[in-house]
Amino acid sequence: MFVQVIQGKIADVDGLRSAVERWRDTIAPNVAGWLGTTGGATADGTAIAVVRFESAESARESSERPEQNRWWEEASRYFAGEVSFHDCPQVLTFLDGGSDGAGFVQIIQGRTSDPDRMRELLERSGKALQEFRPEIIGGLVALHGDGGFTQVVYFTSEAAAREGERREAPPELQELDQEVATAFTDATFFDLTRPWLHSPR
Repeated sequence: MFVQVIQGKIADVDGLRSAVERWRDTIAPNVAGWLGTTGGATADGTAIAVVRFESAESARESSERPEQNRWWEEASRYFAGEVSFHDCPQVLTFLDGGSDGAGFVQIIQGRTSDPDRMRELLERSGKALQEFRPEIIGGLVALHGDGGFTQVVYFTSEAAAREGERREAPPELQELDQEVATAFTDATFFDLTRPWLHSPR
């Protein structure tokens, strides 16, 4: 899997959402290798999208299409200022991955000096996490290639996610949480309470 992360401050959330839906309806059906898009806008006006492809080649072919360039010329107008892009050839998935049925999505960005350690911790925590936090459907971690990463966690609902956060974790998960906390730094959270979830029909 290859992931592209796109984000920036937003000027017109309704306009951007409509543009994303037009891309889904008119361009996506002809994009070979597109696996899905998770996106949305946070309460502070940040728009973020995580676009999944089968490969870097699929993503490149998509970006080179004339209709894609025309669409981006329009969609970029709905941002307020600079838009950043992260191309991520290394992607880790956990539990059941993502789901278009998620009612709430949390995106976490930070930095790690040891991607292999991050992968190991994800694999170790899978079963215990699934039993303790059944509202977590799954997710992915996209490595930026420069030490940065974007993690996407899919929940059944925001209410269930908040309830799960308040529960006291069993000792094995507390220990893993401490290890995770030392594995990455500079964490920033983006809550998508009304996520835009699209995948091939």
